[in-house]
Amino acid sequence: MRHLLMVPLLMLLLSCSVSVEDYEGIEPQFDFKRFFNGELVAYGIVQDYSGMVTRRFKVDMQGSWEGNKGILDEQFYYLGGEQDGEQSTRVWYLELGENGKVFGRADDVVGQAEGKVVGNALHWQYSLRIPYGDDTITVALDDWMFLVTETRLINRTAIDKFGVEVGEITLVIEKR
Repeated sequence: MRHLLMVPLLMLLLSCSVSVEDYEGIEPQFDFKRFFNGELVAYGIVQDYSGMVTRRFKVDMQGSWEGNKGILDEQFYYLGGEQDGEQSTRVWYLELGENGKVFGRADDVVGQAEGKVVGNALHWQYSLRIPYGDDTITVALDDWMFLVTETRLINRTAIDKFGVEVGEITLVIEKR
């Protein structure tokens, strides 16, 4: 009997999930191409499944565009702990589609990142290969960006493995 009561509750919870379309008309409008053009800087943290901060980092970014195709060069600098001084690079090859669609590729992205901008929000998803010991593992990223002002956005990313959230990334990105 208890299981029968759980089904409607689960269906109710699943129907309450947020969609990027829920941000229609929210200001400031997120112009992806304009925001990710030129020099940017970001500061972020990675948290594990328990909420413990496992990494802190800074990212210097440089974005450039030709039409609806762009390149976003990200230089990561890890701060504190065992990773202090470690550096890495990710270069995104971006393309803007119709109706707010955004597509991206990078060397450590499996396949293609796909998302959509509506109002002040971008929601996109992709799989990423990350270092794990002497090897790599592939995780799924559920990435939300919210433009707070014309020059600042907040990025929250859930990290999933086998459908279970195993971590979270939080970033503040600012135009220089």
